[in-house]
Amino acid sequence: MTNARHGTLYGFRVWGENWPYTPEWTPGSTAGFVSDRDADLNHFNPNKVLFDPYAREVTHTPLSLGPDSELLGSGPVECRGKPGRAWDTASVAPKGVVIEDSTPYGDHPQHPEENNSIYEAHVKNLTMHPNSVRLADLLAGVPGFEEVENVPDALRGTYAGAALMAPYLKALGVSVIELLPVHETDSDQRGDQAGTTNHWGYQTLAFFAPNRDYSSDQSLGGPTREFKEMVRAFHAADIEVFLDVVYNHSAEGGNWGGDLDAAGFTTLGGFATTEYYALTAGGGLIDGATGTSNQMNFSSRITSRLVLDSLRHWHDTMGVDGFRFDLAPVLGRRPNAAEAEDWEAQRRFFSNHPLLDAVAKLAEEKTFEVIAEAWDLWGYEVGNFPSGWGEWNGRFRDAMRAYLKGDGNTDDFMSFFNGDYLHFNDNAGPQKSINFVTAHDGFTMFDLVSYNAKNNDQPYPFGPSDGGSDNNLSWDSGGDQALRRTRWRNLWLITFLARGVPMIVSGDEYGRTQNGNNNPWSLNTVGIWNNWAQAGSNTPTRLPVDPAQPALPGYHDVVGQTATPEGINPLLVFARYVARLRAAQPTLRQRSWGDLSLGGDDVSYVYFGTDLDDPPRPGDRQLAVAIDAGNCGGDDFWVLINMYDQPATFDLGEWVEASGSKHDWHRIVDTHSWAEPEGNCWDLADALHVTGEYTVEPWSIVVLQASRPGLPEPEPRSLWGRLGGLQVNRWGELYRRGRADARLKRKERKKPKATKAEQAGPDGSA
Repeated sequence: MTNARHGTLYGFRVWGENWPYTPEWTPGSTAGFVSDRDADLNHFNPNKVLFDPYAREVTHTPLSLGPDSELLGSGPVECRGKPGRAWDTASVAPKGVVIEDSTPYGDHPQHPEENNSIYEAHVKNLTMHPNSVRLADLLAGVPGFEEVENVPDALRGTYAGAALMAPYLKALGVSVIELLPVHETDSDQRGDQAGTTNHWGYQTLAFFAPNRDYSSDQSLGGPTREFKEMVRAFHAADIEVFLDVVYNHSAEGGNWGGDLDAAGFTTLGGFATTEYYALTAGGGLIDGATGTSNQMNFSSRITSRLVLDSLRHWHDTMGVDGFRFDLAPVLGRRPNAAEAEDWEAQRRFFSNHPLLDAVAKLAEEKTFEVIAEAWDLWGYEVGNFPSGWGEWNGRFRDAMRAYLKGDGNTDDFMSFFNGDYLHFNDNAGPQKSINFVTAHDGFTMFDLVSYNAKNNDQPYPFGPSDGGSDNNLSWDSGGDQALRRTRWRNLWLITFLARGVPMIVSGDEYGRTQNGNNNPWSLNTVGIWNNWAQAGSNTPTRLPVDPAQPALPGYHDVVGQTATPEGINPLLVFARYVARLRAAQPTLRQRSWGDLSLGGDDVSYVYFGTDLDDPPRPGDRQLAVAIDAGNCGGDDFWVLINMYDQPATFDLGEWVEASGSKHDWHRIVDTHSWAEPEGNCWDLADALHVTGEYTVEPWSIVVLQASRPGLPEPEPRSLWGRLGGLQVNRWGELYRRGRADARLKRKERKKPKATKAEQAGPDGSA
């Protein structure tokens, strides 16, 4: 291999104690065969050509072979009239590809973690929909998206197509795109053709190779070059690229035909079964923690080194800025430290596992981020990963879903809105909590407010698919479309205002629906792809799924008719405003927790009821949150929350700080449907001036913002300007005022002792 140059294909034949080398052996013969496994339970078979676990590209995948994939099986199981062990696979096995490539990926943006907001996306879903070719045209009327480009038809669903989304993400106001797995995966989903399995890509075949199916350039080296060009495009837009990585199991064929002597290895297992995989006492591959076979063995230094070397490659060579680890607790287990079938001991998670520490150390050295999905089928470990790791905060997800549908879990809401100090205080700060209410596996954000239960067993193109949680903490909002839109705004807003790092799912920003399917892992269909026509429509779920296929089942009309002109999706307008508000405000991007009182240097989240003398209580569904900027250089905020079916009046007597300075409050957000013609948001200079009291409509959230106390009040400005002597909104339509339109009487009131408010517990005066 020393002289192999770019484009060389290569593979390995492996002999061992169970099948020692003999000169009589020829491909397809059984000369030298002793047994299918050695004494240590390894499967060595020179007839089965293996590709390099470190290969930078792979020629093809086993599922792409169709019926010929059965030839890959080793052992005694019969295949086409003879034992599988006797079939030579040189003509069909995936091969490694030698890659020489110097494509630049640009400069790593290296954002401070607390500044990030994460946009989770699937490379193919992002631009495969036919409407992607009209992306710029569809968004032409939406303010802020003027730089968005159309996606050429030939680039739909590819790395190159994804690269063209960089201007869109920059306009939206997010700083990270987190891609579902891009490592070469075993899937029968090719291009826009629907297969039967593994559309999401969570069956990794090669940990150093980019998925060839996602590349418009199918030449040898094409996927590598195109991936790096995509990264460069995102970096040029100051957007970091994170990858979802799956090191907990592999996609190799497991034990075949129920026989422990038979396996369909094409790489790792054929080199060293017992090093790479956790096994039963009899040598069977296990799936206990992952739900799929081939669970990896992280008692092995070889397997641990594979992970570290893979991370180095994707950061150093491919330009990646961070990694999210699927089912990450598997990397913190030690299968060899317990009896093979002592399942209680096998489940034990070691937060001090050498691999977890080594990953955190490597991330610090290379300045990339590492984030754990901190649970698997064997345990829930949120808050238990070592310092340096970020974690998907599933507790945040559950608490916010529950509170924002009226469950009154007030203590939980206050704890998680404030950055989950209990579980993250021994890490580097609240920025290690990745806050989300939706992810790729589960309801979309709009489906969360539109369905009471999953709807997975439905026809193409929204189903059928299996699995999916039955505990979604969802509510269909009584079928009220306007209420659904209000509740969607609540979910989006709270995710971005909470202390920590927000993560949202591609399409949530415009109300994407999967018709209630909460686990479309196997669906490569036009119903699941991002339909960008919805982003530029005031009736997004009344549009056809695919104009070229009018007979297809349509979207359930969960969004309805919105109160904006044709061509304007008010959900997208609101989403952009909130994302950019967080990006502009250091108050909302902190690396530390504040204290429990107003005033002081740190940013503090202080909770009240509907009155400054009213501390929150358990079960309260009406809360006021004072976000005190301290000396961070940002602004102060009131977040007024009413998760009840009646209006709530909040008494905002002056919040007095030690300096004696006073606030000039302006309403910048009201999520209720009355404000939808305005986009439910206003720039500070144009926002309604509020003093004394504010009435928050049912199931709504209001945000008030004050410039730093002591600054001169800005000159009065009209709300969105004038047209023909009449006040008009941003769309040029007559302005419709909300309930809190009057300048209300100011009340002077000293703040209560914050310790009393905190000790008394949460509020909600419904």
